[in-house]
Amino acid sequence: MSIRRRDALGGRAAVAGIGATEFSKDSGRSELKLAVEAVRAALDDAGLSPADVDGMVTFTMDTSPEITVAQAAGIGELSFFSRVHYGGGAACATVQQAALAVAAGVADVVVCYRAFNERSGRRFGSGVRHREPSAEGAALGWCLPFGLLTPASWVAMAAQRYLYAYGLTPEVFGHVAVSGRRYAATNPAAYFHGRPITLADHAASRWIAEPLRLLDCCQETDGGQAIVVTGVERARDLPRPPAVVLAAAQGAGRAQEQMTSFYRDGLTSLPEMGVVARQLWRTSGLGPADVDVAILYDHFTPFVLMQLEEFGFCGPGEGAHFVAADGLPLNTHGGQLGEAYLHGMNGIAEAVRQVRGTSVNQVPGASRVLVTAGTGVPTSGLVLGADGA
Repeated sequence: MSIRRRDALGGRAAVAGIGATEFSKDSGRSELKLAVEAVRAALDDAGLSPADVDGMVTFTMDTSPEITVAQAAGIGELSFFSRVHYGGGAACATVQQAALAVAAGVADVVVCYRAFNERSGRRFGSGVRHREPSAEGAALGWCLPFGLLTPASWVAMAAQRYLYAYGLTPEVFGHVAVSGRRYAATNPAAYFHGRPITLADHAASRWIAEPLRLLDCCQETDGGQAIVVTGVERARDLPRPPAVVLAAAQGAGRAQEQMTSFYRDGLTSLPEMGVVARQLWRTSGLGPADVDVAILYDHFTPFVLMQLEEFGFCGPGEGAHFVAADGLPLNTHGGQLGEAYLHGMNGIAEAVRQVRGTSVNQVPGASRVLVTAGTGVPTSGLVLGADGA
């Protein structure tokens, strides 16, 4: 049973710096170099030096260990280092762990990072090619022999049931794709800068795994992103306005598996994100009506609709109508569909820019931003806010 009370983390840490490499399809350099470039850029943005850092957090999937990045970036002693599991579900939890370390006094300045050559190197979208025996991997034994070999095929199972349950057609997923590409078109950092799409473009794109089309699937990207977390008081003395961590949460649902939770009572929702949503609302004291911008993990369009429903922005089956009606500024950087696939870390950076007022697609007066991490896996989320929000 997940906790049913407000936790004590909200308001005790803030994001003080963000930094990234360019987003490309062939970086031409190692994943370690990408990580170091992003970390240095984030520290420069925060007005801090490598000597100020005493903590680091990344993903279990990252190939660049904390101590190696620290050495290459000129960072000295570390009093805190940690990794978070479950792929893209780790994104917001890296900031949560950094905030926990800061709030507990275990570290003063923690850098969260993620870097990979996910297009020119290992392509996650190609699915499972080799896996050492493990209890965790056993669940895949119920799917792989029957042709469910890739993330798109796993999500397609839930997407098909969602459409059937609510009497919808695959075209409804196009609203998410069109929205993301619209914002990406005006974002110079986005891979699809200057290239918006229409609903007709979405409907004409080729099938990947029915009911998912090519434009329902996120990109494959080479790049790195880093986030600097410190205490709120210290952040106030730094050059950039702090993005305060109003709430942070992780969540895994009942009968949870990694992308293949097909034996639950239903497939039309995301229980793991429901756990996150309840805790974010409890701790922040906010609700859907209080959110100015939502940065929702968009590796596949159907799960964006389900997230909107889990968080209470609309009712079950109403997500597509909500997006089509522009009910809320959504993925204003272009998301992973339009800007880049950085396992959700670039979404956190966009939330920080919205709070600072520096996004290229700035929402006027934005002071509270919801951010989510990967869905279909144990996941995480954040509510970031302007100082005093």
